[in-house]
Amino acid sequence: QVQLVESGGGLVQPGGSLRLSCAASGRTFSNYVMGWFRQAPGKEREFVASMRWSGGGTYYADSVKGRSTISRDNAKNTVYLQMNSLKPEDTAVYYCAARRIATASWDYWGQGTQLTVSS
Repeated sequence: QVQLVESGGGLVQPGGSLRLSCAASGRTFSNYVMGWFRQAPGKEREFVASMRWSGGGTYYADSVKGRSTISRDNAKNTVYLQMNSLKPEDTAVYYCAARRIATASWDYWGQGTQLTVSS
């Protein structure tokens, strides 16, 4: 059974940094793309960042480009999203997701972790 479990959310002041984690289990993800999405209150879920588990193929939404980094640790089977220079508009529930490289639809989703940016 595939599981994606996010952690690391919390309350951060504007300008601060945070690293979100996504622990993946239940299968081999070498042929998968791992992604981060977010959903703010009253808004639709939006793409944040993605990368191939095998490396490369890194993409970012314009809203986080230059202040966010997606990475993974093979030994820990974990994907990370480092976010810097946080803004109140980054406040959202952040979700980890996985899809096969050859497909466009995301097969697996985590339960989400809340990030609140506020003073």
